[in-house]
Amino acid sequence: MKPTTPLKRSANAFTVLSFGWMLWWSGSYDPANIIVLAICGSIAGYVWYYALRWSFRRMHLLPRDAGDSGARL
Repeated sequence: MKPTTPLKRSANAFTVLSFGWMLWWSGSYDPANIIVLAICGSIAGYVWYYALRWSFRRMHLLPRDAGDSGARL
């Protein structure tokens, strides 16, 4: 298991929970609203993952090259 796997799982859980919370809070179940909230939840999960990865690397809890794909030029 890669060191970033728990971060990815937490980002997925955060995405689902933030989408569910926003959907419940809005109270509107129109298809357009669901699509917009799903996009917003995905963006929130993406930002959550990168923010935690940055902070864990800054605290030296995550290796510098963990989860990087591809070679750096």
